[in-house]
Amino acid sequence: MAWNGVRENKVFSSTDNTFRHLTATIAHIQLMLGLYLYMISPVIRYNGFEGYTYFRYIHIALMVIAIIIITIGSAKAKRMETDKLKFRTILLWFSLALLIILIAIPWPFSPLAHRPYFRSF
Repeated sequence: MAWNGVRENKVFSSTDNTFRHLTATIAHIQLMLGLYLYMISPVIRYNGFEGYTYFRYIHIALMVIAIIIITIGSAKAKRMETDKLKFRTILLWFSLALLIILIAIPWPFSPLAHRPYFRSF
């Protein structure tokens, strides 16, 4: 949406504003769910194995930073004067947050996470 708005010089409509707001709201809900799961996770509670540093510190820190960036981007875009600046602000801040989220995901091929594609409980 933001890419098309910048590229095609679109007018920042109420639908675009709704998507901006919904993106930030859903990101905050996801953060709250993630923090809840973080607090009840047996992986975090188990202190005998040092291989889970990724899940204890790196993953949670990067996800919180990404949500902060989404919040800042949403607030800045809301206050921009022109439509092009609104789209450009959303594109910049939300893309940066998406990059951080993709880095923070515990991919199976990541040397930090050590997770299989499927678990055999």
